[in-house]
Formats: sequence, structure tokens, C-alpha cells
Amino acid sequence: MLDNEKQEFAYATYPDLRGKRVVVTGGGSGIGAELTAAFASQGAQVVFLDIAEEASRELEASLAGSEHAPRFVRCDLTDLDQLKAVFAGIEESLGGVDILLNNAANDDRHEIEDVTPAYWDSRMNVNLRHKFFCTQAVLPGMKQRGAGVILNFGSISWHLPHTQLHLYMTAKAGIEGMTRALAREVGKYGIRANTVVPGAVRTPRQQALWHNPEEEARILAGQCIPERVEMQDVAALALFLASNNARRCSGREYFVDAGWYGA
Repeated sequence: MLDNEKQEFAYATYPDLRGKRVVVTGGGSGIGAELTAAFASQGAQVVFLDIAEEASRELEASLAGSEHAPRFVRCDLTDLDQLKAVFAGIEESLGGVDILLNNAANDDRHEIEDVTPAYWDSRMNVNLRHKFFCTQAVLPGMKQRGAGVILNFGSISWHLPHTQLHLYMTAKAGIEGMTRALAREVGKYGIRANTVVPGAVRTPRQQALWHNPEEEARILAGQCIPERVEMQDVAALALFLASNNARRCSGREYFVDAGWYGA
């Protein structure tokens, strides 16, 4: 174990995040749940969206003692009418959105030969399309206030030679291009946009579905730092990029992958 791993992890505190109005998509489990908890710990007003109702209600209850108790709103982000209505309700209840964390995604495995037009559309809707329309929903208020932060969550997957993730990797590559285009257009309004690119993050889903000794060894051998990336590492980067400490950071991709260059 590395020396710095022996120290207990603690988030940095960003006073300017206190009271900020934050929306986290896919915020009920995995990395999204850690984002919800991390921003709540900063004193932010967090609303998190998800379709996993049981896990989301449990998270909501566990964080009820926060300065501003995070609020769960069920939302199927692939239903654009529902998405629009949910964001209108959030804007009305919170008075605006200062920070949008576009995190929701699904990395179902598939073979190229099995992809149908309908499956293509479903994967783009789950992993890419909603990020654009969530952004579209919060931009008017951000422009009016002259400030805002949008963080789109990508993936290390398309930077490495993975297989059975063709559509997921296509969508995640698109996120980086979409973010760069967005940052150029909204910077003049005081709005920043960046992509967070997580590596092989140890989430409950990943551990349950893909964990085995051979896979673990392969990942660690490909990383510069031979320690697994944790959900807290991703949330720590998101806190920084959302804070005023990152006020000159926009239009870029920020990796938290322990330097994963290998296969």
C-alpha cells in the first residue's frame, strides 16, 4: 500500500459551494450517490434524479441530517417531456440551478452484430442525449445570473482498447466533443463546462458484475498508480471543478484514472 493511502480520506472544504443549488443526474447510486453526498457535505442544496427508487430513498434518508437535506426526484431522463417538466419544477422550487452534474449513464455490454437501430437509439438516449437536454434546461437561468457550472461525466473506456462497449464508448467520446462546444458558447455568460473522465472506479455495480482477480490485476498493471480509483476520488475532482478554485478551468477533460494507459 502506498504511504498516501494510509491516511484517512477527507474532502477539501470549498466555502463558495455552501448554499449552491446542485442537480445530480443518476444521483441515487454508485458515483452519483457519492456526488450527492459530497456536495451535501459542503452545505449545498442538492436535488438528485434517478429511476432507482429504493436506493435513492435510502440515500435520501441517510443524508437527512445534512445542512440542506438532499431531495430525490424520480425522473426517466430518456423521456424528454418528463425531463423538461422535472427541471421546470426544480427551477421553480430552488429558484435556479447553479451546478449541473450530468452523471447518469449505463454501460451495458453488447456485440456489434446484435445492435439494432432501436438499441442504438436507446444507448444514445441513456448515455448522451439527456446530457444535452438537461444542459438546455438550466442554461437560461445560468445566463440570466451570469454564472454556472456544468460537469459532464465521460469515461476512460473509449481512450483504451475495450471490447463489447461499442455504443457506450461512442456516446462517451461524444460527451467530450459536446462539452468543448458548449464551453465555447457559454463562457461569455460566466458559465464553465468541463468533462470529468473517471477510470476503473470501484463501484458496487462494477464489483458485482465484473470483479475477478484476473481483471483486478489487469487494471492495476495498466495504471501508473497501482491502487484502485474510488468513488470519493471522482467526487473530490468534481467538487474542485465546481468550486471557484477552478474559475479558469473550462472546455477541458479532467481524468481521475490513476494514470491508466494500459489495456
